[in-house]
Amino acid sequence: MALLIETGLSDWMSDSDIARDVRALKPGLDVRTPATIGDPSDITMIALAGLSDDQLARLPNLQLVQKLGAGVETIVGNPNLPDHVRVTRLKPDAPAQGIAEWFVAYILRQQRNMPFHEAAQYRSEWSPKAPLYSPDTVVGVLGLGHIGARSAKMLRAVGFQVMGWSRSPKQIEGVTCLHGEDALPDLLSACDHVCAILPSTPQTVGLFGPDMLAAMKPGSQLLNAGRGDLIDEAALITALDQGTPGRAVLDVTRTEPLPADSPLWTHPGVTITPHVSGWHLGDALHDVAENFERLNSGAPLLHEVDRARGY
Repeated sequence: MALLIETGLSDWMSDSDIARDVRALKPGLDVRTPATIGDPSDITMIALAGLSDDQLARLPNLQLVQKLGAGVETIVGNPNLPDHVRVTRLKPDAPAQGIAEWFVAYILRQQRNMPFHEAAQYRSEWSPKAPLYSPDTVVGVLGLGHIGARSAKMLRAVGFQVMGWSRSPKQIEGVTCLHGEDALPDLLSACDHVCAILPSTPQTVGLFGPDMLAAMKPGSQLLNAGRGDLIDEAALITALDQGTPGRAVLDVTRTEPLPADSPLWTHPGVTITPHVSGWHLGDALHDVAENFERLNSGAPLLHEVDRARGY
């Protein structure tokens, strides 16, 4: 039994660095990379960012796919993934902290008129403009799981009024929590900033289509660090042109990397970041090593995904 580290990414941490860190956590584990894979039939677990059909074809004895992140829709939605292969994801603190910071940073950028002052400096103009007052600002967080709850608490600590939305009831101190599909339009209409951190499921794909975008407060800001397919991007462009919402900050898009000819790159109401909000894994590699040991011993896995539900 061996664990293969094969992220499939060239612009993140290297496979060899991750393998080194996992070995350091649990000395004696058989941890391999594509460069040291040896016999592919030895591999029973793979840790990755995105699953490919090539990986499935090369690993005949695969038992567990460990996502090095939270979103697993492309894994559980792969029709070639055998029924017996289990899927786990990470719920680490470091990316949750990073995503919460990303939300706070881009909200404060608007609150403090940073784009306005940067443009004024470029023109050598001394142009005072009153910042918005945080206690009068309402921020909504869509998705109140591990990451969303962390984001809601951080935004509340900054001083914003915070509303949260989830499909099932949740309680977070200091946060007005709503739930259920019928409650979402009311939340959107009340919020100056909306932070989306929802998973990709049949119920959320295309959630931000023309109707939900129209329900948003005019001039508000939509921030998405969840999954790219939450937003109908053509509908978003139309909505931005109409001022509802007024801005969008996107760390995720339907196609990644975002194609060079996408109108999102050049739209004045859009800010793009290249899927960097939850960059660091922190101590999450402990869970990767632990799941490999649990797989080998038959113990319950950490953060196992219900493949039928998609999360």
